[in-house]
Amino acid sequence: MTDFSSTTGKPITCKAMVARAAKQPLTLEEIIVGPPKAGEVRVKVMANALCHTDVYTLDGSDPEGLFPCILGHEAGCVVESVGEGVESIAPGDHVVPCYTPQCCEASCIFCQSPKTNLCPKIRGTQGQGIMPDGTSRFTDKDGNPIYHFMGCSTMSEYTVLAEISCAKISKDMALNRACLFGCGVSTGLGAVWNTCKVEVNSSVAVFGLGAVGLAVVQGAKMAGASKIIVVDVNPKKFDAAIALGATDTVDPSKLDKPVQQYIAGTLTKWGVDYSFDCTGHTEVMRAALECSHRGWGTSCVIGVAASGHEISTRPFQLVTGRVWKGTAFGGFKSRSDVPNLVQKSLDGELPIDHFVTHEFDGVDKTNDAIEALHGGECLRAVVTY
Repeated sequence: MTDFSSTTGKPITCKAMVARAAKQPLTLEEIIVGPPKAGEVRVKVMANALCHTDVYTLDGSDPEGLFPCILGHEAGCVVESVGEGVESIAPGDHVVPCYTPQCCEASCIFCQSPKTNLCPKIRGTQGQGIMPDGTSRFTDKDGNPIYHFMGCSTMSEYTVLAEISCAKISKDMALNRACLFGCGVSTGLGAVWNTCKVEVNSSVAVFGLGAVGLAVVQGAKMAGASKIIVVDVNPKKFDAAIALGATDTVDPSKLDKPVQQYIAGTLTKWGVDYSFDCTGHTEVMRAALECSHRGWGTSCVIGVAASGHEISTRPFQLVTGRVWKGTAFGGFKSRSDVPNLVQKSLDGELPIDHFVTHEFDGVDKTNDAIEALHGGECLRAVVTY
């Protein structure tokens, strides 16, 4: 176990990739990370996986995007020190930061409800890029504050998190794989298991075969779905989907009719029991709904659309029994459920290595990881610090 006693209670100077402005490459900088305050945890980031949400914000599409900031929200970390009052986490623990916190307080109707994972305890400040006390733990070399991102900011060698955002996991899990459970993989699995509760012998359609889409395919197969249709304009992605359980592949650019009509009419008579949008494109969200089964089809929106975009369909689609719903972090309650996902992976029940297509060493290689993600053939690029 690493000895962090020399840094406890003191500022730490470390390297970070700072997003100074939208549509600009990240800059490698030395920053100062302050010690954790009450209810906070400072962690050493060991590995960070790139997610499209990071790129979405860097591209200027995020209405809550603030600059300068430190992006990153899929990581595996070791706790360096804890602030006053922290009891669930101790130095040396391994944690996955979770952008969806879980305060577990008896007074939190969201944490106490089995219907949702959307704990609002720190939502107000998290969306403003600051810690719960209204300040930042990051400063640059000139002493200027840097915003936090999604309550995580893991494109830094050290970061500070709220205790309620830390999922404590088994130390047996490699942190360069545990990071995958911080967002995309968990989201895809949970959309199937929690949000839609896909049953044995169900039919499923998955739009978009990035990491989230493939996690949906994997989750649907594990749930016992008998027909899994995958839809993507890049047919190079089909082999990976078939390996995970896809039964039918569709490239909508090669069709002479709307893809929803092809799925609900040609591949099936009435549509699929469950459909999932993993693209963030509102026209795809509509297609996913309209290919769901007359009378009982459910369509789940997972992808995050750019600011200002709205979804639309004819009301008759809903009148005739279809349900449109969405999911955040797959409905998983972060601190309770992420440790269980990690254990399933350790037990061999939930393989995840196939999601990692690119690996880099050093926080300074983060821009290379972003380029890989832009390349179209990357599921997850993991940067080990």
